[in-house]
Amino acid sequence: MNDNDPIPLPIDGNLDLHAFRPADIELLVPDYLDECRKAGIFQVRIIHGKGTGTLRRTVHAILNRLDFVAAYRLAGEDAGSWGATLVSLRPHL
Repeated sequence: MNDNDPIPLPIDGNLDLHAFRPADIELLVPDYLDECRKAGIFQVRIIHGKGTGTLRRTVHAILNRLDFVAAYRLAGEDAGSWGATLVSLRPHL
């Protein structure tokens, strides 16, 4: 497998960003969320980790630009706390 080959991801409403390079996030997050919508999944958890907060801020900036994101918030203690973001998506029209 070469670095440009697509990585298959299960479309299950959980996206763990730990396996991806920060440069991949700008395209990955919108594409994954759109695939969730197509699969009828409208509640998604994005795991970005706690770290320094840079990846969380990047994810939130991406979510702010997507018109099909109805809302998002940091997860509760049971779902990753501030290391994950819960996203509510609008269905396709």
